[in-house]
Amino acid sequence: MSLLMTVPPNLVQSIRAFRVVELQEEAARLGHHFLYAHCIAGATKQQVLGIIAESFQFPKGIGKNFDGLRTTLTETMASAGTQQGFLVVLEQLPNTQKFDKEARETLLDVFRDAADYWADKKVPFRVFYSFE
Repeated sequence: MSLLMTVPPNLVQSIRAFRVVELQEEAARLGHHFLYAHCIAGATKQQVLGIIAESFQFPKGIGKNFDGLRTTLTETMASAGTQQGFLVVLEQLPNTQKFDKEARETLLDVFRDAADYWADKKVPFRVFYSFE
């Protein structure tokens, strides 16, 4: 039985009862890319985006702003060839003066846009997140 049986293939949601290691194992079982970023050390938008870009092993200079991240998660990854699916975990998104609720929502909107993009291509793109 699939761990993600009750989870739609293209969504952004709180990690809730899921454990990171279980999600990683499920991604491997499904043949999906597992992208993980532990974001607690980021105090600013630039730092959080930097942590995500580094954690996801994006080329240097990629994903330095929300638009760049959106393009990388969609067009750039699509141009790399056929994709089986993605399982993304953004753990402990910070809540700081320079990375506030609005910045967190904008970041999650970027991932929602990517989920919609991949849904159109019939490729699963699931994002799980937690807040600090």
